[in-house]
Amino acid sequence: MTLLPAIFTLDVGGRPTLAFEAKNLRESQQLCHEHWLRSDIAGLMSNGSPLWDGKARLRARRSTDQEIALYREAARDAPQTRGDLLLAYLVELDGIEGAPRAT
Repeated sequence: MTLLPAIFTLDVGGRPTLAFEAKNLRESQQLCHEHWLRSDIAGLMSNGSPLWDGKARLRARRSTDQEIALYREAARDAPQTRGDLLLAYLVELDGIEGAPRAT
C-alpha cells in the first residue's frame, strides 16, 4: 500500500512559516536539519525581519486545514517540476511583490 504524501508546516520560533509535502512526520522533521533550508530561510525577510535568526527552534508538524488550503493554492499556481520540493510560504516575503509564495 502506497501512502500519499501529507502536508506539513515548518514553525520557526512557534510561527507557522512554510508548508510542504512529506511522506511522514519523521521525513518532515528531517527537513528542519537541512543546511540548504536553514540557509534559505535565514536569507529571506518578512516585514523587515529575517524568517529565521539562526537560533529560534525549527519544528515540523502536521498542517492545519487552512495551511493545507494555502499549500494547495500555491501548488496550483507554481510551475510543475517533477521531483522538486514545493515550499509554500505562509508569511509575506519582502521584495517578492505579486509573486506566488511558493519556491
